[in-house]
Amino acid sequence: MAEVVKMPKMSDTMTEGVLAKWHKKVGDSVKSGDVLAEIETDKATMDLESYQDGTVLYIGVEEGNAVPVDAVIAVLGKEGEDYKALLEGDAKPAKTEEKPAEEKPVAEAKPAADAKPAAPVAEKSAAAKPKVDTSSIPATVIRMPLLSDTMTEGTIEKWNFKVGDKVKADDSLADVATDKATMEVVGYEEGTLLYIGVKEGEAAQVNGIIAIVGKEGTDIQPLLDNADGTGGEAAEAPETEEKTEAAPAALSDAAPAPKATGSTEDDSRVKASPLARKIAKDKGINLNDVKGSAEGGRIIKKDIEGVSASVKPVAAAAPVAPAQETAAAKPAEAAAPAAKAPVVLPTYTGEEKFTERNVTQMRKAISRRLSESLFTAPHFYVTMSIDMDQAIVARNKMNEVAPVKISFNDFVLKACAVSLKQHPAINSSFLGDKIRTNEHVHIGVAVAVDEGLLVPVIKFADGKSLSHISQEVKEFAGKAKGKKLQPAEMEGSTFTISNLGMFGVDEFTAIINTPNACILAVSGIAQVPVVKNGAVVPGNVMKVTLSADHRVVDGASAAAFLQTLKSLLEEPVRMMI
Repeated sequence: MAEVVKMPKMSDTMTEGVLAKWHKKVGDSVKSGDVLAEIETDKATMDLESYQDGTVLYIGVEEGNAVPVDAVIAVLGKEGEDYKALLEGDAKPAKTEEKPAEEKPVAEAKPAADAKPAAPVAEKSAAAKPKVDTSSIPATVIRMPLLSDTMTEGTIEKWNFKVGDKVKADDSLADVATDKATMEVVGYEEGTLLYIGVKEGEAAQVNGIIAIVGKEGTDIQPLLDNADGTGGEAAEAPETEEKTEAAPAALSDAAPAPKATGSTEDDSRVKASPLARKIAKDKGINLNDVKGSAEGGRIIKKDIEGVSASVKPVAAAAPVAPAQETAAAKPAEAAAPAAKAPVVLPTYTGEEKFTERNVTQMRKAISRRLSESLFTAPHFYVTMSIDMDQAIVARNKMNEVAPVKISFNDFVLKACAVSLKQHPAINSSFLGDKIRTNEHVHIGVAVAVDEGLLVPVIKFADGKSLSHISQEVKEFAGKAKGKKLQPAEMEGSTFTISNLGMFGVDEFTAIINTPNACILAVSGIAQVPVVKNGAVVPGNVMKVTLSADHRVVDGASAAAFLQTLKSLLEEPVRMMI
């Protein structure tokens, strides 16, 4: 008996899924355990397996389209079996275009067999054909993948192949800059690169077509028309590639001399990680001169480190000759005494200058998410001063025996984790029609990088020792600065800490990192006069400010949380119990 295949709920936050790729087409035989399709959720791309044997009778969703959870996406059954009743019962008549398309025009054609009505019937069947025909085209569409939970678009930093090149299934087609990091896009298809739809430096929406790989000479226009109707760049892309290819060829004919150094050869085809390529570019190193140590001779960061540039420094130094420098210095020395003579100050004419740069994917994400947080969540702020004298003493003693150096930030993180278990309202999230109170403690730690801010997450922080927390924070900070953090390492926080104490900041407020209900802003430890036992004495004081979402947290709850945090940091032994 025929059975419908519905869009499964593959994560707790999933409301819809994108049909990234079909592995079967109508008419194919399927066994239990076979992968029917790849489904892109809000977390990752996952395989959809069949739980029955049979034949694919119907496919109701095209590749790249999103459908809600529990919507019918396919029907499996015996070959030739009637499945229409299943679709009608599911109230999804709009999706029955593949098979019914052949029968509906016949029913419509019977009342009027003249030439006039025949035209619309032909148009309908022609319009329905591309959905079936594209499955037989020996080519695969490569789309912009969802590389992080907040990504909406990606910028193509570099194409590693050009139109006409042969590619393997594990080849990295391009380097893509997301809102979190620069990552490689793998095509997972073997064949010829037939089409490039996005130029270097341009951005493409998630699920947008960026390339097509298939059999050489394949007509890819139906794939482009079927996807979004934009086929204009298909003819343009090969021309661009031909021009870029012609330039190195002309150079090699005219100037064979660079062959000796090898440092002026085009290194765009050399296998290297995005980070290694960036470092090499900054240092003026040609990748042809570097031997890769990774699998398949791929060049990574450690291969670049220690290698000195052989061309760019020389080229930069060439225009400056000692004779010119001396000649230029003499008039300057002669002019210096003359400038002192006039009593009236000489007029100075300045030149207005500025530079502009494109907004990175990371900066776009920060702008979007923090704007949504500040203008959606009603923030309120509670500040408290904490005496850090005992924390300083405890830290010094711990660092004498600890396997890894413990920082004051580690103390604050551990104290927050313990406090959150006592004040679950602070460890909550506002979800529109309900409030989620988290029983686990996952603390996000804001880390500043060149392009913005990343927030790796210390998971189950309440159960970890100070040494464990310190080691994890250091590892994440190193990964963040090297653009090595994975999306999974930045997801799932229930509370966030932003620490600017190392910059000597006295006090500041932070914007809540949604969906968290609160974020703690930590300032530096300042030596100030304090009153102890009725006497004014020197003290070490640190100010902390809690930003709270008033939809979830009240002022009294915020103050109670800070009181607990203060007591733990002023007597650190209490957080060890």
